[in-house]
Amino acid sequence: MSVLRPLLNTYLRLTEKRFLKNAKGPEALRRSIETKARLLFHGPLSKRLQPGALAGREAVWISPRKGPEPQVTLLYFHGGGYVFGSPQTHAAMVSSLAKRAGVGAVLPRYPLAPEHPFPAAFDHALAAYRACREQGGQVIIGGDSAGGGLALALLGHLLARGEPLPEAVFAFSPLTDLTFSGMSIRENAEAEVVLPAERAQEMVQMYLNGEDPNNPSVSPLFADFTGGPPVWVTAGDTEILLDDSRRIVERMQAQGVDVTYVEEVDLPHVWPLFHNMLPEARATLNTLAAWIEDQAGTSTGTL
Repeated sequence: MSVLRPLLNTYLRLTEKRFLKNAKGPEALRRSIETKARLLFHGPLSKRLQPGALAGREAVWISPRKGPEPQVTLLYFHGGGYVFGSPQTHAAMVSSLAKRAGVGAVLPRYPLAPEHPFPAAFDHALAAYRACREQGGQVIIGGDSAGGGLALALLGHLLARGEPLPEAVFAFSPLTDLTFSGMSIRENAEAEVVLPAERAQEMVQMYLNGEDPNNPSVSPLFADFTGGPPVWVTAGDTEILLDDSRRIVERMQAQGVDVTYVEEVDLPHVWPLFHNMLPEARATLNTLAAWIEDQAGTSTGTL
C-alpha cells in the first residue's frame, strides 16, 4: 500500500463525498468535475489529444502511436452517473492507458440527463460503436462507473441482436444494477470515500425518466452475455458499487464468458483517474494495458 492511498481516501471523504452529498443540481456537479479534472486528473496533457466528432457529436480523439497494423481503437465512455462528466474529464487517464497499450482511443460526448434521459446516452453509444466499426480495425469498448455500465449494456445489446462484436470490453467500478439490489450499497455506505449512497436513487431517476430499471440496456446485470468477447472488470472492496461488479462477473462467468476480475483493497471509486499521483492507479493501468495488448495482438506501448 502506498502512503498516498490513505491520504487520498481522507481527502476524497472530506471534500468530494461531502460535495456530492450536498450539490444542488446537475450544473453544479458539471462545473465541479470539470474544474477538478484539470487540477487532479490531468498532469501534462498529451499532444495526442485532438478534438473531433463521432456519430454526429463532439468527441476527443487520441492518436495511436506509430506501429504495425492492426489498428486498435478504445471506445471509452466516461462516468458521472449519466448526469455529469465529459470526454475532457477523462481524456488524460484514457490517453495514459492508450499510450501504455500502444493503441488509439476516442471518447464521445454522449447526451446527459436530466435534459436527455434514457435512451439518449445508450442510443449514442450504439451509434458511436457502429461508426468506429465502419472505420475499420479492431474496437475495444471501455468505461468507468456509469460509463462502464453503458459499455456493458452496449455489449449485451450487440449480442442480443447478433451485431458484430468488439474484440474486448473493460470497466472500472461499473454501475450495472439500477435497481440497487446489491448489499454493498448499504454495507459500504460508510466505507465508500467518494459516492454518497443516499443520492444514488435521485441521480438514477434523472436518467431513467420512468424507464424500467430491469431493462438490460439500463442495468446490464440482467443481460445475456453468452458468446461474448473477453471482459476485464475492476472494483474496490469499499465501494458501494462493489456488488455491481461482483455479480455481473459471476453472471458472465456462468454464461461462459472469459472474464478477468481484479478486486483491490481500500481504493477509491475509479482510482485510475488519479494516475498522475497514485502508484496503485498506474499499476492498474499497466495491468489493463497488458490485457488489452493480449486481446488485440499489439506490441507494448510506451510508459
